Amino acid sequence: MNGQLAALADEYWDYVLERSPTQALMLGIHTHDTEMDQVSRQAEDADIARLQGFVERAEAIDPTDLTADEQITREVLVFEAASSARQTEGRFAEMDVNHAVGIQAMLPVIVPQLPLVEPEHANAMPTKYQGMAEMFDDATDRLREGLARGRTPMGSTAAKAVEQIDEFLAAPFDQDPLLALKAPEGWDGEAEWRDRMIDVARDHLRPAMQRWRDFVTTDVLPQARSQEQPGLSYLPDGEDLYARTIFRYVTLDMDPGEVHQIGLDQIAKLDEEYRQLGQEVLGTSDLAEIYSRLRDDPELHYSDGPSIVASSERALAKAKAAMGEWFGKLPQADCLVKETPSGPLGFYFRPATDGSRPGMFFVNTSDPTAWGTYEIEAFAYHEGIPGHHLQLAIAGELEDIPEFRKQAFIAAYGEGWGLYTERLADEMGLYESPLHRIGMLSADSTRAGRLVVDTGIHAMGWSRQQAIDFMVDNSPNTVFSVEEEIDRYIGMPGQALSYMIGRLEIQRIRREAEMTLGDAFDIKGFHDTVLGSGLVPLTTLDRMVAEWAAG
Repeated sequence: MNGQLAALADEYWDYVLERSPTQALMLGIHTHDTEMDQVSRQAEDADIARLQGFVERAEAIDPTDLTADEQITREVLVFEAASSARQTEGRFAEMDVNHAVGIQAMLPVIVPQLPLVEPEHANAMPTKYQGMAEMFDDATDRLREGLARGRTPMGSTAAKAVEQIDEFLAAPFDQDPLLALKAPEGWDGEAEWRDRMIDVARDHLRPAMQRWRDFVTTDVLPQARSQEQPGLSYLPDGEDLYARTIFRYVTLDMDPGEVHQIGLDQIAKLDEEYRQLGQEVLGTSDLAEIYSRLRDDPELHYSDGPSIVASSERALAKAKAAMGEWFGKLPQADCLVKETPSGPLGFYFRPATDGSRPGMFFVNTSDPTAWGTYEIEAFAYHEGIPGHHLQLAIAGELEDIPEFRKQAFIAAYGEGWGLYTERLADEMGLYESPLHRIGMLSADSTRAGRLVVDTGIHAMGWSRQQAIDFMVDNSPNTVFSVEEEIDRYIGMPGQALSYMIGRLEIQRIRREAEMTLGDAFDIKGFHDTVLGSGLVPLTTLDRMVAEWAAG
C-alpha cells in the first residue's frame, strides 16, 4: 500500500480505538480497557479537530497515485472522519436523553458482552467504571449547556429514561445489570474483584447516575420539548442539524422532501403485495383488515421470549445451510441468538476480533406479544444470515485491508444490506410460508414508513402523535411497537433513513450490473464484490460494482 496512506490508515484506526474504548473492548482489543468513552465538550472539541485533520491529510494524497483498493481506503477514511466530525459539530450531546437508545438503555446490553478473558482485563474494570461515572457527570454538564441554548430532548421519552435510572438505583447489587460482567473463566480472584466492582458502583457510578437523574427531572423536564414539537425543526438550527444527520447516515446529500416522497412511493408499491398475500393467507385483500388481523390476532403473536429465540434459531439454521449457493465468501465466525429485556427491538453485535465472542443478534423480549410470529424470520435474516452477521463477519475477516475498514459501520451500506437481504431471503426460498413472507412486507412497511415519519418529524414539524398515526395506518405494527419506534427516531434523527435508502441503492446497483452483464451476470460474483471490501459509502459501492460489471 502507498506508504503515506498506510501510515495514515493505521493512525486513524488507533484513534478510533482511543475515542471509543468500549468499542475496542467489545472487539476484544484490550489497549484501552481502563478508559471510558468521553462526552465532555472539551473532548468533543478535540475530537472534531482530530477528525478534520485526518480528512485534510487523506484528501492531500493524490488518488491517481493509488491502486483501486487504496482509493477505497482513502474514500472510506474521508467519509468516516468527515461525516463524524460534521455530526459531532451538531452538539447532539446537549439534548441526549432517550429511553430507547440513550446511555442508560444501551449500557446494560453492552456490559454482559464485554470479553474479560484474562484477570488483567477484569482488573481494569473498576477504573473503567469510575470513568463511566465521570461520563454520566459529563453528560449532565452537556445537558446543562443544552438548556442554556434552548436545546432539550422530548419530555415523554426523557421521563421514561428517568424511570430506567430509578430501576437501576433501586436494584440490589446482585441484580444490577451494569454489574453483570462475566469474570474470566476459573479465576480465583473473582470474589474480591466483584466486591471492588460493588464499591465502585456504590461510591461512584450510582451517585453519578443519581445526579444525572435528578438534573433531568428538576431542570430538563420542565423545559423539554413537548410531544407536539418533538423534532429538530423546532430548534433554531434544526434544518442544519438534520442535513448533518442525513449525510452521516445516508452517505448522500439528500433533500428531506425527496426522501419523504420516496417513502410514500414505497408504501404505495407495497399495497398490492399485501393484497395478494393477504388474500392467500388471511382470506382478505382489504388492507385495513389485513393490518388489523396481523396486529391484533393473538394467534399471530408470541407469548414468551424463548419461543421467539427458537424461531430465530430455526431461521438462522436454514440460512446457514443455503448461503454457500449465493455467496463465494463465507464467514468463519458463528452467529448466536440471545434475549434481552432492554434496548431496541432487535440489534446485532459483531464478533470479537480475538475470537472470544461470536456474532450475537439480540431480540428484545420485554413484551413478547409485540412480536408477530410472521415477523421473526425476516428479522433473523436481517440481523444474522444473510444480513448483518454475514456482512460484518466477512468484513472483519478480510485480509490485506486496513483494520479501520474491517471494523467500520457505514449505516446506509450496513442497514441497506440488512434490508436487501430480507428480499434476498425470498429469492433464496428461505421463508417458511406465505405468512412469513408477509413478515417481509411488514418489515418493508416499517422501513418505508421511516422515510416518511423521520422527515415529517425533523423537517416538516410533525407531532409525535401524527407520526404514530401515520405508521399505524400504513403498517401492521402494533401501537406499542410504533410508539417505541417513533421515540427512537425522535432521539436519533436521520438514522432511520439509512435502511430503505441503502436498500434501494443496492438494488439499483444490482439492476445496472444485470443489464450490463446480461446472461453473464453471476449472483455470487455480485455479492462477493459488494461484500469484499468492507463497508463503503454508497457512491464508492456504485463505482466498485460498475467496474466489476465492466470487466
